[in-house]
Amino acid sequence: MKRIVILISGRGSNMETLLTAKLPCQIAAVISNRADAEGLRIASEHGVATAVVAHKDFADRESFDAALAKTIDVYHPDVVVLAGFMRILTAGFVNRYHGRLINIHPSLLPSYPGVHTHARVLEDGVKIHGCTVHFVTPDLDHGPIIIQAAIPVLQDDTEKTLADRLLYQEHRIYPQAVRWLCQDQIELGQDGKVRYRFPKQAGYALISPGLE
Repeated sequence: MKRIVILISGRGSNMETLLTAKLPCQIAAVISNRADAEGLRIASEHGVATAVVAHKDFADRESFDAALAKTIDVYHPDVVVLAGFMRILTAGFVNRYHGRLINIHPSLLPSYPGVHTHARVLEDGVKIHGCTVHFVTPDLDHGPIIIQAAIPVLQDDTEKTLADRLLYQEHRIYPQAVRWLCQDQIELGQDGKVRYRFPKQAGYALISPGLE
């Protein structure tokens, strides 16, 4: 059975979803860069080991990432999952876990990398928004895409309503991506593309606003 380590910075709602998803893997630990992260308490309540590597204790990203990697490796993970981990990781750290490090981002990548995605989508008048699970590469929010979910942007949406509806989809696709990894149904190929070992799914269109 594969072992998973989850990295968080706050409450970790995606982390909690993974803890309760009955995945075919062992969640070996939850690690945070903040000692006051609410997700640490939640993980402990689920019987999962926790650890803190406080970024404020280090002079630069390289030394923090080195300490973080040392702590991660204590748990011998097959996959490292970023679930609201609000630190930009160095290329050295990312390459250390090449093909084993995944993240979820609240936009349909490669559109809207970075922060404040919902506000930017509303400002630009985008009609279809979404979320993406991807392998992490040194290029921020530009790694190979594993799975995406799309939702319509409604006329009266605010940042909060849009974020809340999208979070529901995040909680659907992140466990699926981790499940595929645990069951060896996907891998990152040498060409930098995601390879799937299951039949292609039937497609359908999401059109917003809907056709009459």
